[in-house]
Amino acid sequence: DSPSNGFSFKGIKDYLECYQSGKLTPSHVAKNIIAVLEDCDKSTPPLRAIVQWDPEQIMLMAEASTARYRNKCTLSYLDGIPVCLKEEFKVVPYHHRAGTVYLGTEPETEDATVAKKLREAGAIIIGVSNMHELGTGTTGCNPNRYHKIPRNPYKPNHFTGGSSSGSAAAVAAGLCPVAIGTDGGGSVRIPSSFCGVVGLKGTFGRISSHGSLPLSYSTVGVGPMGTSVVDAAIAYSILAEPDPLYPYGLKQPKATLSGMCAPDLKGLKLGVDWTFFKECDEEVLSICEKAVEHLQSLGASVVKVSLPEMEEVRVAHVICILSEMRDFLQPDFNKHFQEMNLDTRANLALASQFTALDYITANRQRTRSMRFLQDIFTTVHCILTPAVPSTAPRIYESDLLTGSSDPAFTVRSMRFMQLANFTGIPGIVVPIGYSVAGLPISFQVMAKWWDEAVLLRIGLKLEQFRCQTKKPSIYYDVLA
Repeated sequence: DSPSNGFSFKGIKDYLECYQSGKLTPSHVAKNIIAVLEDCDKSTPPLRAIVQWDPEQIMLMAEASTARYRNKCTLSYLDGIPVCLKEEFKVVPYHHRAGTVYLGTEPETEDATVAKKLREAGAIIIGVSNMHELGTGTTGCNPNRYHKIPRNPYKPNHFTGGSSSGSAAAVAAGLCPVAIGTDGGGSVRIPSSFCGVVGLKGTFGRISSHGSLPLSYSTVGVGPMGTSVVDAAIAYSILAEPDPLYPYGLKQPKATLSGMCAPDLKGLKLGVDWTFFKECDEEVLSICEKAVEHLQSLGASVVKVSLPEMEEVRVAHVICILSEMRDFLQPDFNKHFQEMNLDTRANLALASQFTALDYITANRQRTRSMRFLQDIFTTVHCILTPAVPSTAPRIYESDLLTGSSDPAFTVRSMRFMQLANFTGIPGIVVPIGYSVAGLPISFQVMAKWWDEAVLLRIGLKLEQFRCQTKKPSIYYDVLA
């Protein structure tokens, strides 16, 4: 528990205190959320964080949770906690559209593994959240008729980041303290950074992606986004385990949160490649350098490391993710080309230029990069970087109609993200401050495979570095 001065997001702990004291029931909260969801859709501009929701479903889950609190037989720390899932996951009874207008023509009849686990934990699924069409971009800009452009709760005329855009906006706007996203090129961590919330991408295979659209099977990690490191940790601890339906995570070691609440960071070695670290805007760099000093002041030692071949990693990651997306979406590209957003068409057209040889060479680079990281992680526990080199970009009028395509921004926004996607290591982003314009700035920590516990431990300490939390300009207090 960290002392807060001024505004603080309502997290899982606040919900549990209300429920356990009897001040509010999950049913009360659900009614508030339904009222807020109606309001979000009518506001100018509309928030567009949650794109499908059903008041009846929300009330059913809430009433079941209320009964469990009454009978003192709750299921987990997520019992009665509102959550949402990115539209990339199958969630009964919603349409599995993955940000498109042509997929998910019928309501879903089967839950993705993460949706099933959240239900088993007693969470209230408030709906599915907006996303960049087919996860193909980092702005979250999706002008089609079902989705529209989600707004950044800190500055509604700025993007949320993508592709898990609605999930980050929902958490930052107070609709739910936890949301679930997928991350193939920073798709959890970029929107979390832009919207000032915590985002965790688990080790490749740690959280099951069964029941999500298999857009890029070798780069995508699933992870929670939350109001705090603790909220992300609670969701992670419930979702992280082998799933017989998802072969990539079957041999994983048991997920633990051991040492997460250690009083300091003594004994931890934090690796920084300063040349790489400094490839960001001045405003981002100055606050991130101070965050490194803060971690040092808590007993961690900072070790200079060299991350080799980062330009090769960047190119190889793009080849892998786009080739796999193009492979999976080949029938869609041929059949639904006219229904896709312009930037999706451009990305998939680019992907069609890669050859089998490009893909094989990129995967050889992956083997090399994983070997380099194995060596680096024998000398340090973590690698530190800024989260994104800049703050959230502006939304222009034309973006609302035709979408936005800015390859230079896409490439730059993924700079610190790609290493973790490409090699499968876990990464967490934590908000550490704000730009002069009032937009969130975040810091990233990456660790070796399966060592999410150390990320959460450092993440807790990074939260203490942020002297205040600014209230987003769109914020709903559903516990009020």
